[in-house]
Amino acid sequence: QMKVLKFGGSSVASSENINKVINIVKESSFKNNVAVVVSALGGITDLLLEAGNLACNSNEDYKNTFKAIEKRHIEVIRELIPVNNQSGVLGAVKKMLNKLENTLEGVFLINELSNKTSDKIVSFGELLSSYIISEALKNKGLNAVLKNSQELIVTNSEFSNASVIFDKTNENIQQFFKENKSNIVVLPGFVAKTENDEVSTLGRGGSDYTAAIIASATDASILEIWTDVSGMY
Repeated sequence: QMKVLKFGGSSVASSENINKVINIVKESSFKNNVAVVVSALGGITDLLLEAGNLACNSNEDYKNTFKAIEKRHIEVIRELIPVNNQSGVLGAVKKMLNKLENTLEGVFLINELSNKTSDKIVSFGELLSSYIISEALKNKGLNAVLKNSQELIVTNSEFSNASVIFDKTNENIQQFFKENKSNIVVLPGFVAKTENDEVSTLGRGGSDYTAAIIASATDASILEIWTDVSGMY
């Protein structure tokens, strides 16, 4: 039986909150297979958009925003992952951050930020958080695997607010979960790819949508949207 749990940005904003998430996932995974959909670390999506806009306006300050993004992720790794296992995780994250930095530099040099490039920039938030959280789960001895939702969710080319192509998407998700052996699968929310294999996103708030797409395709018994904000909005 499959459960889908989705954790928003504030739930994964700090190592303290991520540890709470890990405990929730651990409890849920005793009796069920669990898909865990995560947003970018709280506040990172806004910083990514800010970095893109500054770079597009030839403003060198984009480099400071990039440094703030880098610092947040490295701090979280240092707090979450045991010291002797940190180097591999830091190496992989730095590689991702280098790609982000190169993309921002390109925007800075040509003073242009299309929706397509914006999607590429903003997708780094979820790719980074899902990788770090999957590594943290493994370091806690849990049987977790990371699956990039971009390999599952297929959309049209309406960048920044793409529409899902459901026959392909559902087939991809069903195939993956049929073959998957781990009882915890961590997936980045919000991100997808077009039929031409270009990065796309499902629009703001798209992580809830990612979780619903996965719950529907796998015929999950329950979809839980977790938040640490009190009340409903």
